[in-house]
Amino acid sequence: MPQATLTKGSRTRGAILDAALSEAASAGLSGLSFGRLATLVGMSKSGLFAHFKGKEELQLAILSEAQRRYREAVLEPAADAAPGLPRVWALCQAWLDYAQGGVFENGCFFSAVAVEFDNRPGAIRDRVARLFASWIEVLSEASQEAVAEGHIRPEVDARQLAFEINALMTAANAYHQLLGGQEPFERSWRAIRRRLQAARLAPGPDLEGLCSDEQPALK
Repeated sequence: MPQATLTKGSRTRGAILDAALSEAASAGLSGLSFGRLATLVGMSKSGLFAHFKGKEELQLAILSEAQRRYREAVLEPAADAAPGLPRVWALCQAWLDYAQGGVFENGCFFSAVAVEFDNRPGAIRDRVARLFASWIEVLSEASQEAVAEGHIRPEVDARQLAFEINALMTAANAYHQLLGGQEPFERSWRAIRRRLQAARLAPGPDLEGLCSDEQPALK
């Protein structure tokens, strides 16, 4: 929506979500307080309650905004790639770029929230679980397309391939969040590349970084 057409209330809500998401990305979703957020945005706590009735409503709104940014950074660019192996490769590249700071400074926002809420039943955990399941489904469908397109060997289990790729990605993110640096992502690239090369049905599409020895530059 063009900025000029946004109401004052919509602009204020957007500013609150920007500040809340930035704070949650560094301090955690569960640790976010209305008092701290009010200080960050220069509002009273009662002013915040005019936009969000409680902490859980705010947390769910933060997740929705984070999901929007994730979709723009990962899913939409990869959707423009050709079906099959090019789309699988594009998803890998987009996710690793996202996880190393392309959207959130401290890595994958949803992975951090999953650690916070994995054993805490409720709306937040349910939302994050659905997001994780939908991401695996995206990878699985792309891998299945690659089999159908003749890019990946027909005996390859597409869902297993998607699971392994995702495991390598999330491992890189976890090591990066704990230890920092680019080495986890570089190692993840090499492992994903080997896994896809092993599954690939030659000759297949010529993809930079997959079909040559040169690793694509990480952002």
